[in-house]
Amino acid sequence: MDDTLRITEIFYSLQGESTKVGLPTVFVRLTGCPLRCHYCDTAYAFKGGQKRKMTDILQEVQKYKTRHVCVTGGEPLAQPGCITLLTLLCDAGFAVSLETSGALDISAVDKRVMTILDFKTPGSGEVTRNLYANINYLKASDQVKFVICDRPDYDFSVNLCHQYKLFDGCEVLFSPSKGQIHEKILADWIIQDQLPVRYQVQLHKILWGDTAGV
Repeated sequence: MDDTLRITEIFYSLQGESTKVGLPTVFVRLTGCPLRCHYCDTAYAFKGGQKRKMTDILQEVQKYKTRHVCVTGGEPLAQPGCITLLTLLCDAGFAVSLETSGALDISAVDKRVMTILDFKTPGSGEVTRNLYANINYLKASDQVKFVICDRPDYDFSVNLCHQYKLFDGCEVLFSPSKGQIHEKILADWIIQDQLPVRYQVQLHKILWGDTAGV
């Protein structure tokens, strides 16, 4: 078994999204992604990166004084070794979260990991890639995220939540796509429809802008 992963960056920052927003966190960004969402803000992670041993990755994460680690991408599950890394991080005592699209199988992800599953809306250009079987593996501690570009995206997301009873199963996050919909418009829709969702903006971009390593 290959004990290496291709890594774009490892950095320490504040978590900008999910229910862990604001917490100091180590981010491990894996290289590569089979999707090409129109609004992607991490295209720099599509290729390149550096092959690193699992033990080296773990040692670097352990340098920082936090128990929170987020494994992200790209699409981290595009590298099979990601599953091993997640378990190693959990075994080392970290509170681990995984940011993944709804396109790849999450059934093998360690149950101690908090999975943030990003189902793709029509506005992403990748809605046909959603793997709805993943819903069967979601835990109450997991989260489902929808990035909303416009009203059709909003309606799609609400309908999907009702169809699969997502509101009853785990936390649901609605996030406005930067530059495609005004933040207030999405907030107003959520309030008007009294949706049981968590509205989120990207804290790290508010603080530091649209740059890598934050």
